Formats: sequence, structure tokens, C-alpha cells
Amino acid sequence: MKDKATHIPGVEFPIIQAPMVGVSTPKLAAAVSNAGGLGSIGIGASTPEQARAMISETRVLTNKPFNVNLFCHRPAMANAQREAAWLEYLRPYFAEFGATPPAELKEIYKSFLQDEAMLELLLSERPAVVSFHFGLPPQEQIRALKQAGIILLASATTPAEAALVEEAEVDFIVAQGIEAGGHRGVFEPEQGDEGIGTLPLVRLIAKQTRLPVIAAGGIMDGQGIAAAMALGASAVQLGTAFILCPESSANAAYRQAMKSERARHTQITSVISGRPARGIINRMFSEVGAPGPYRLPDYPITYDAAKALHAAASARGSNDFAVQWAGQGAALAREMPAAELIRTLVEEMNG
Repeated sequence: MKDKATHIPGVEFPIIQAPMVGVSTPKLAAAVSNAGGLGSIGIGASTPEQARAMISETRVLTNKPFNVNLFCHRPAMANAQREAAWLEYLRPYFAEFGATPPAELKEIYKSFLQDEAMLELLLSERPAVVSFHFGLPPQEQIRALKQAGIILLASATTPAEAALVEEAEVDFIVAQGIEAGGHRGVFEPEQGDEGIGTLPLVRLIAKQTRLPVIAAGGIMDGQGIAAAMALGASAVQLGTAFILCPESSANAAYRQAMKSERARHTQITSVISGRPARGIINRMFSEVGAPGPYRLPDYPITYDAAKALHAAASARGSNDFAVQWAGQGAALAREMPAAELIRTLVEEMNG
């Protein structure tokens, strides 16, 4: 990685494939890393056992560095009344498919903030790079990971969050603009989202920090990479650009949506998971997410309901409630193997 990013040994180009839980795979991460970028796997929704298997599988496919991403959200607080009210709100949608809502909702995965077993796994496996989304872990965890020789990245959606990342002695700031697909990395979503675009965010953070900045959000081609780097980014992170690669786990309906006119229309909603996230508009956005008298359960408890509703609809052949995360540049996605995409991006950025 060029310029200030040269201290990630084994990474040739300043291009990171975003972790994308549910889409990224060991095969995708390995293909990107083998081609000279930095591949990523997302283990935020995994158990330590599942995470170990993903790391091992990636290592079988590449001897290059790759990134392992974790969720650092505030742990969910169960609220039976709020969860029951949300399920009741969704009842008519389940009924369309001859189904009923689940009896209760669960916290379907842990925050890294309370997952000591995951920390032990990382200290044992020692991946080259670990990244944080939704905030930062406690300082003692950061210190332990750094002492293990692991390079650390963390997302920031504002200059204030970037300052916290720098203060925590993380190595890179991932400047995530409002254009990005998937979950916003906002530390405290209940305090609002400033919605800063990628390019101004990169410039604002680069002017205030000594750390290298990674631009993320809406970047789909080499021209976008060059623009971000001209404004102070040392590297870029692309997610939506890799969805159509054959190595991703996107299903046929997701791929079809990405190649259709629908890819030109994305929005941010919190009703899918309980935290704001951008995806291709469907009934989850236009109907379920319409303004209403509801208060969502905590993230990721809300996600349990969305997954159940999608399962009910899918069983009847409907993708109206599918989760198809994508950024604002989705219509620019190209269908090609990951290694070919990396080569193409490098050629374009060098113009």
C-alpha cells in the first residue's frame, strides 16, 4: 500500500475489499489479497468457532495478509415489551405468506465488547489486520491486539469519531461516507448521523490527523480511487464493487437486483437490523420502514425479526423483504473475478 500505508507488509495496492458480513467469503478475501489488495472477512456475526474456521479457510487459499472485521456496538438490552410490539407491527406482513411472527426475538450475535472468547481467538490466530465497526473496543483489548503484532483499523463517520480512533492508538482510520452500502459505522446512532459524504469526510479527517486515512463509500472504479487519494486518503475500501464477483456469496436474486435498474436506488433504514444501513430499496424500506408509531428493539435483536420475515417470504418465492445491502454507486458494479477487478481498478487509477 502506497505512501503512509506502506507498513502493511505484503499489500501491494491501496485497495481494501470491505468485510461485508453475508457477502464476503474466504474465497473472495483470498482472491483480493492474492491479487495485491487487502481482502477482508467479516466475523461480527460469527461465533469464535465459526470465526476460526473462516480464518483457517482463508489461510488455506492465501499466504498474504487479510483483514478480520469485528462489530463493537453497544451490547443489546432486551426489552420484551418493545420486541413484542415490533413483532405485532410486522404480523400483517408475515400473514401475507401464511406465516406468523416468531414468539420472541433473540440477540443473534454478540458485540466484541463482551466477547472475551473472540479476543482470545484473535490473539491465538494473529491475523495480519483486524478492523472495528460501530465503535471501539476497550483500550486493554486494543493494547493486547497491538502487542500481538496485529495492525488495527477502525471506521469513523465524523471527524469527532476519527479523533477517538486516533486517541485509541488504532493504526488506520476508515472514513466511511454516507454513500457506503451496508451498516453505517456511527458510534452512537441515537445521537443522530451527520451524514457526511466520503470526499469531504476524507478531507476533513486528513487535515486533522497524523494517521493514514482509508476512504470508504461510493467508490466503484479507479477514477474514484484517484479522487479519494487526491484529497488525502492513503488507501480506499470498496464493498459494493465486489458483490458481483463470482467469489462473493451474493445469491441469484441479489445479483439480479445489482444488475437491474433497482441498483440506481438505495436508501438508509434502521428497520432491518435496528441500526442505520444502506441497501437496494424494497418493501422493507418503502413499507415496513415508512414512518410509524414504533420504537425498534436494540440492534441486532431487530435483525432477528427481519430475517424471520425474509425467510417466510422466501419460502413463498418472494424476495420483497430480502436484505440487499449496496452503496450509492451500485449501478457501476462490474461482474468479473476479484483478481481481474483489482487489475482493472489499478489500471484505471493509474490512468
